[in-house]
Amino acid sequence: MSKAGQALKGSLTKVMLGAALLGALQGCVPLVVGGAAFGAASTMDRRTLGAQTEDKSITVKAEVQIPKIVGDAGHVNIASFNRKVLLTGEVRDEAMKARVEAEVRRIENVVSVINELAIAGPSSYTSRSSDALITTNVKGSLVEMKTISATSFKVVTERGTVYLMGRVTQREGDLGAKIAQSVSGVQRVVKIFEYITEEELRTQYPQSSSVAL
Repeated sequence: MSKAGQALKGSLTKVMLGAALLGALQGCVPLVVGGAAFGAASTMDRRTLGAQTEDKSITVKAEVQIPKIVGDAGHVNIASFNRKVLLTGEVRDEAMKARVEAEVRRIENVVSVINELAIAGPSSYTSRSSDALITTNVKGSLVEMKTISATSFKVVTERGTVYLMGRVTQREGDLGAKIAQSVSGVQRVVKIFEYITEEELRTQYPQSSSVAL
């Protein structure tokens, strides 16, 4: 390699190292755990990084096992938040509903299961599309409300019923539920929160509390 080429390579190396160092100092480099990248969004999440990782693992394992039980006789959605699993969707009968719950409870790190499965045929594509739109609109409405932290809520919609999960104060939970209920198409709102105190909000989650104030 010519001297000019060596000089250019050395300069590029310095630039790359400098950029990496700057990013690390600013906390902009995402942390990769188990193949999942956690950037700025995870820092606003009130779950620990370990809980976030375990929730992803629980969801993946459940999505592998449950179709073996349900087959074409229904469809099941899995939402895990802080190791608590919400099951929604439709199954053929009570026996299948119980088998799905038992399978999820066996997954490592699952703390509890909220079984909201309905005994019915699989929902239509139109119904699922409507639910997806409602979820999007609820999330958007939460973002617009500047007095609460939208990233503290997990939103799941099934047949027009909105399930809200998250680590929130009573005030945040009540306001979030009120916002969700006001969204077009919402039939019912179910709160599945882990409540924290306002003091915990201020001391443990200062970024969120600054939003609330």
